[in-house]
Amino acid sequence: MDTKETGRQIMRELMGADYVAGKDKKRNSFNAAIQDYSEEVCFGRVWARTGIDRKVRSIINIAMLTALNRPAQLAHHLEGALTNGCTVDEIQEILLQAAVYCGLPAAGEAFRIAEEVLRDHNRLG
Repeated sequence: MDTKETGRQIMRELMGADYVAGKDKKRNSFNAAIQDYSEEVCFGRVWARTGIDRKVRSIINIAMLTALNRPAQLAHHLEGALTNGCTVDEIQEILLQAAVYCGLPAAGEAFRIAEEVLRDHNRLG
């Protein structure tokens, strides 16, 4: 399997077949370059490495996407984190830690996004 197909498989495992199908529907001659980059490099090379497990990668991504205030990507990676075994308590702690180092506005938005994802996955009590 080449890196592009490896990346697509990892994306399916993390975020579901519907996510990949949605990306395919939006693909056009302009965004194809960034989609290929994401599939081949991000998922096909980096996420495929064995140096750290997927749960740790998810934890790192949640923190970084919170710091960068990227709500759309955060929502996708929160879903992936649940798939990778992150618990609701762990997600809460990651976001609280981010509040200290990234600031309350960024973490507050991340908590809001996380609540939506957790509610959609019936994980909120």
